[in-house]
Amino acid sequence: MNTGTKTAGDSGATRARPKGWRLLKAALKTRKAATMLAFGFSSGLPFALLIGTLNAWLGEAKVNLATIGVLSWIGIAYAFKFLWSPVVDRWRLPGVGRIGRRKSWIVVCQALMVVALIGLAATDPATALGTFAIFAVIGALASATQDIAIDAWRIDVADEDTPVELLSALYQFGHRSAAIVGGAFALFLAARMSWPAVYLVMAALMALLTGIALFAPDTERPPRAAQHEALMQPGEIDRRARGVALAVVGLCWGWAILTIVHFMIGILTPPEPGTVAPSAGDFLKHYGPPIVAATILVPLAVAAAINGLKARGRHVQHETAAIPLGRRAAADHLYMALIAPLDELVARLRWGVLIVIGLILTYSLCYNVWASFAYPFYLDYLHYTKDEVAFASKIFGIVMTILGVSIGGILFLKIGRFATVLIGATLPILGNFLYADLADGGLHIDVVARALRLDVLASAMGSDLRMVRLLMTISAENISTGIAGAAFVAYVSTIVSKRFAAVQYALLSSLTFLIGSLGRGVAGEAFDTYGYATVFRSVAAVGLLAIGFVLLEWWRATVVARRAEVGGTGSDT
Repeated sequence: MNTGTKTAGDSGATRARPKGWRLLKAALKTRKAATMLAFGFSSGLPFALLIGTLNAWLGEAKVNLATIGVLSWIGIAYAFKFLWSPVVDRWRLPGVGRIGRRKSWIVVCQALMVVALIGLAATDPATALGTFAIFAVIGALASATQDIAIDAWRIDVADEDTPVELLSALYQFGHRSAAIVGGAFALFLAARMSWPAVYLVMAALMALLTGIALFAPDTERPPRAAQHEALMQPGEIDRRARGVALAVVGLCWGWAILTIVHFMIGILTPPEPGTVAPSAGDFLKHYGPPIVAATILVPLAVAAAINGLKARGRHVQHETAAIPLGRRAAADHLYMALIAPLDELVARLRWGVLIVIGLILTYSLCYNVWASFAYPFYLDYLHYTKDEVAFASKIFGIVMTILGVSIGGILFLKIGRFATVLIGATLPILGNFLYADLADGGLHIDVVARALRLDVLASAMGSDLRMVRLLMTISAENISTGIAGAAFVAYVSTIVSKRFAAVQYALLSSLTFLIGSLGRGVAGEAFDTYGYATVFRSVAAVGLLAIGFVLLEWWRATVVARRAEVGGTGSDT
């Protein structure tokens, strides 16, 4: 008996899939694997250039970042990209739509990013800040939209020869590699050429990636008529109930979109004398969780109610309904875009969706909530220099993260999905204890460093034990978060259905933003009240929740019989 929903790693075919190194070697030779690596790089490059490196350029131009709101817009685009994921999932782009369902969106977004980077290079932020900001926003929106399409592409093309676990690891590998190119390497170039020249180099690199995308494989677009015909079948929820459900969900999404637009207008409006300009950080802290709740949790509850009505035979169609026209057809389009993806998820996972949400909310808790406080911790509390922190976190740390991602991909192939996900939930907890020890002076870290003779090696290289302490901690943390990141992306990719890949992945992955926004606010106050070491240990203890949810989900997926999803995408192990 099939005990689980087919997700993105296994076609469910009867022939056995080769294991371990044989699968890895075979998969890496495929065009899908090479394309996924390029797509991961294409996703990470603009993020690094627009979120981090742009700061350095604007700083040299003597621009006051607190008043211009450029980075605020960029952060909003990435944080709430799930709001337009239904458009990416369902709308065929005119003209270019024929080159591929996902590929058309990816190519158009990459072309827009090339234009945006060239526009930034051609604009002086010191004299034309408004134009500069427009190009930055265009780049951010294109980049965030590209991410939606790439996530869906990864799930769509996964098969038993190139499983989604491997594709997810390759995506992370490309994304982290791009962070080095768009971050440290861009700064290296900027020391030897002008900032406009640097961004022109990056635009040329993005144009090269666009050429690669044109030759990427893609999947067929499902017939739209078949999707709407499903709503007309007996046993489906009737039109009046669909209308009520759509009204509730539509109001929530409308409120979320209007709230974000109001904030963006507020950023561009000069503040009144004596008032403070709107802050993206405050907006995300106060409105981020309600927006995620309104656009994800409320629709999930509506979807659960719809499935309950269908199970009891209430408010359902008793015969095949006529295909609607006009406004009714438009309402059905909205229903298929906003509610049907979550309806399918709840119908397939049933009560297990609560475990899935719990796992997603808690999985990155250990390392996600304190990321915003890393630099104050390193610079102000531990008194490392900016150069030391830049090398340790931006160069050495990223290399260690890439190593962790690579290990995560290999673990998926050698020991399976849930064993790797469990390791990814456990290791960051240990990393928190390392940071607690570092905050207390690094006594235990020093013992290990001396036992491994790393202090002697550091002395020979002109460094000291203090720097070894930082590198060891960041090394352990970033390897563990690299494994965890690869595990998380692969896990969420295997949960979603290929029929609604873009929407379901965007919505589920955005739940980490909810816990991050809530957690960072609490963590900031806790650091001030109790100190770094105590908070690190406390967060590590809370991280045990993630292990509990992983074990529950492992049990649900392997022991509890679940309904098979026709046309699904992966395995249950």
